[in-house]
Amino acid sequence: MAKDLHSRLAPRRLLRLRFFPALRSKEIHKAMKTTQRLLVVFAAALMLLSGTGCNKLKARDHLNKGVQAYKNSKFEQAIDHFQQAVALDPSLINARLYLATAFAQQYIPGADTPENNHYGEQAIDQYKQVLQVDPKNINSIKGIAYLYLQMKKFDLAKEYYKKASQVDPNDPEPYYSVAVIDWTQTYVPRQEERAKLGMKPDDSLPAKDKKVCAMLKEQNTPNVQEGIDNLNKALQLRPDYDDAMAYMNLMYRERADIQCDDPAARAADLKTADEWVDKTMATKKAKAEKQPGAGGIVMDQNK
Repeated sequence: MAKDLHSRLAPRRLLRLRFFPALRSKEIHKAMKTTQRLLVVFAAALMLLSGTGCNKLKARDHLNKGVQAYKNSKFEQAIDHFQQAVALDPSLINARLYLATAFAQQYIPGADTPENNHYGEQAIDQYKQVLQVDPKNINSIKGIAYLYLQMKKFDLAKEYYKKASQVDPNDPEPYYSVAVIDWTQTYVPRQEERAKLGMKPDDSLPAKDKKVCAMLKEQNTPNVQEGIDNLNKALQLRPDYDDAMAYMNLMYRERADIQCDDPAARAADLKTADEWVDKTMATKKAKAEKQPGAGGIVMDQNK
């Protein structure tokens, strides 16, 4: 029955196309317009893909030129190339990393000027944009931490050094850096209070003013302990880390000066500090002896 229906309708369609040419022309015109639209869309897509590919090539060219300029210490020129690379291809992570590094290179620690601070903030901003794409990018995390440290934004610096330890727990340097910040945050206020009291370097704070000592003990103890813990961790990972040893000496001296009601504990901390001085010197000497030529001139015996 379906076959019969089709056979009856087919001739009618042929008659309609034969005797109504305007209708046939309309269908053809509609089909041509649809084809034209498809061709335009295809051409636009092709141009977009071609343009994107071209931009990526241009971005890599600027990246390579920027690297060469950076190696030649032409930092402003390098920054210009890296900025163009990022503009052409925002997904080019290496370009952002190099741009951040170039901005950081222009930043001068301690120079508190708007222009200098702007370099530092630009570097941090580029590092943070890298972290949006790659949250565990260790170079960006450590770069931000270092810049905040140089800007004396200690709490932010500590935050990022701790993030670095979470990403790479076997790297001793972030632990060491946290300890350096801890020492700075305890040493500066303690010295300010000692200066107000007119104290000499070897004077005992507990003996001079127990009230000030108690105030500093409450304020500084958390940082002192955190610093010692982080230095211990750094030394576990790198036993010959002489810089960490040197700060261990400083940390124990910080703790000794806030042993307000315990002279024996103060004496023990000072003794431990002296021991760390000895360890630091011995380690530095051992390293120096391992350097090429440390043993003097060696004659060639193979004749």
